Amino acid sequence: KYQFAGLSDISISEDTPVEGEITIPMRSRAREFDSSTLNESVRNTIMRDLKAVGKKFMHVLYPRKSNALLRDWDLWGPLILCVSLALMLQKSSVDGEPGGGPQFAEVFVIIWFGAVTITINSKLLGGNISFFQSLCVLGYCILPLTAAMLICRLVLLAGPGPINFMIRLFVVVVMFAWSVIASTAFLADSQPPNRKALAVYPVFLFYFVISWLILTFTP
Repeated sequence: KYQFAGLSDISISEDTPVEGEITIPMRSRAREFDSSTLNESVRNTIMRDLKAVGKKFMHVLYPRKSNALLRDWDLWGPLILCVSLALMLQKSSVDGEPGGGPQFAEVFVIIWFGAVTITINSKLLGGNISFFQSLCVLGYCILPLTAAMLICRLVLLAGPGPINFMIRLFVVVVMFAWSVIASTAFLADSQPPNRKALAVYPVFLFYFVISWLILTFTP
């Protein structure tokens, strides 16, 4: 009970300031203002984002175990690849006659529904990757298949035939393997060691369906 007995004798002088102000140095304020994207032009913002997307494309072209796509994830690259692939697979119709490929909306739904399903499966298996990180990796790894679709469109200009089909089959198989290897290189460490096969199998099916759409496309 005598612990606070001496506190009554302590008095605060009127000349002692009891109020303060937290100040930020001007140099820190200037640095924060310069790093803000609100201060840069629209052109600089677009060029910066395009450079970031291009760097991620390079990571997919040269796949290796890295967290580059996971650390700085975005959905601009997957959106660009999805739209490009859907446009190249666009079904053409004349007088209501069906063409030889799926509609734009069908491709768009297949890609994004498949990516979301794989992501949910990964989370249910105990993966330590976020939802949008998984979508980013799966979307960027469509790049080889998008390139395969472009090559197949160019090969189809020569007309149908067995040699034409064999060339397209070879290209699609190589790019399919490239997509699977690239995606697993980024996602392998995010899954429990005893469940990696269960996480990779849906990825295999996802890129297989896209590859099948590319191989069976006829303009």
